[in-house]
Amino acid sequence: MKQQKIAIIGLGYVGLPLARLFATKYSVVGFDIDHKRVNELQDGIDCTLEIEDSILQSVLLDANPFCNKQLTGLFCSSKDEDIKDANIYIITVPTPVDKHNHPDLRPLYRSSETVGRVLKKNDIVIYESTVYPGVTEEECVPVLEKASCLKFNEDFFVGYSPERINPGDKEHTVDKILKVTSGSTPEIGKIIDDLYKSVISAGTHLAPTIKVAEASKVIENSQRDINIAFMNELAKIFSLMDIDTHDVLEAAGTKWNFLKFKPGLVGGHCIGVDPFYLAQKAQDIGYYSELILAARRLNDSMGAFVASQVVKLMIKNDIKVKGAEVLNLGITFKENCPDIRNSKAIDVVTSLVDYGAIVSTYDPWANSTEVSEKYGINCFSDLKLNRLITKQKFDVVILTVAHQQFLNLNLKNLINEKGLIYDVKGVLMKEDVDKRL
Repeated sequence: MKQQKIAIIGLGYVGLPLARLFATKYSVVGFDIDHKRVNELQDGIDCTLEIEDSILQSVLLDANPFCNKQLTGLFCSSKDEDIKDANIYIITVPTPVDKHNHPDLRPLYRSSETVGRVLKKNDIVIYESTVYPGVTEEECVPVLEKASCLKFNEDFFVGYSPERINPGDKEHTVDKILKVTSGSTPEIGKIIDDLYKSVISAGTHLAPTIKVAEASKVIENSQRDINIAFMNELAKIFSLMDIDTHDVLEAAGTKWNFLKFKPGLVGGHCIGVDPFYLAQKAQDIGYYSELILAARRLNDSMGAFVASQVVKLMIKNDIKVKGAEVLNLGITFKENCPDIRNSKAIDVVTSLVDYGAIVSTYDPWANSTEVSEKYGINCFSDLKLNRLITKQKFDVVILTVAHQQFLNLNLKNLINEKGLIYDVKGVLMKEDVDKRL
């Protein structure tokens, strides 16, 4: 095959690390419709904090490498014309659900149209976005054919290689996670597998078909969702029995084959979303998924459950719920990461507000403006806004997200005489908290 010129479509948590990695060996243009995001990246700044600025800057180019015959490096753009000379297109756009939890494929359709307009004979389009089996060939390919006036598997080819990015994880980076690959023909599958193998140090697994690769991705997070749902159900049961769930799990974990999951809030753009894609496809073919949807319902109920547990503790401690001052620690969907998408910490906040409490949220990782725009609450990002902390003690402090900064706080100094500390994540010393989820 001729020299690969790679266009990455979508420069978020998945696309940027992939673009940076490929740029160490290939000519890469990163494309995104968010002009602000593109300008920041081209200035060498990644607001998602997935790529250190110095590492990003080490691969950045001032001009399109396709035009300048540059062999390696990354150029970021929001112009269609800058990706027209690529011969490999990798689509890494989000695949969310709508308000009814149905798969929303519009980002995939729009990105496929963009690629289709510049697609040429013998080009390859690879999808990384999480989908249910069949989306690549049954939904995306027709869009590519219509926009390009080319014929699938004759004029152009496709592949699927599911993303395995873990936001905020500096140990399991994209190059250190084994990559599943697939192609629309055996020959294309081998080309795609070799492409990823050239940059993924952990190696690759070439799946026999695109649908197998799609299915393998969507069940990864469904499996975790189901296992966590079981832990959350245990937390509800043991709470009624006045038994500490974490003590139970610690004891059970002494057996070698016990799976060490914990209860908690399940949000984010993967575990909290992907199972709906599989359940929807199952329903389309005549099967109603009981276990997957039951797990989703249970996990989505945990924010309200945490709030109810806090309120019960307040009542036992003779703390008036209405007007109570509550400090919520964390609003991102996971620890040590600025990503607030589909965060379930907001469910704890809104439930407590519904009870009449006054809730203040502190998160050093989150962008306060984004939090305000998305969730309609104020979020303090710096404890130097000490007027929040020193002005008064709180009736309740809830550790909702286990950011490293929170583990170093003396939470007892933040509560009043009757005050409570509730540990959702189970990361604090047992003797320092009033209750753990």
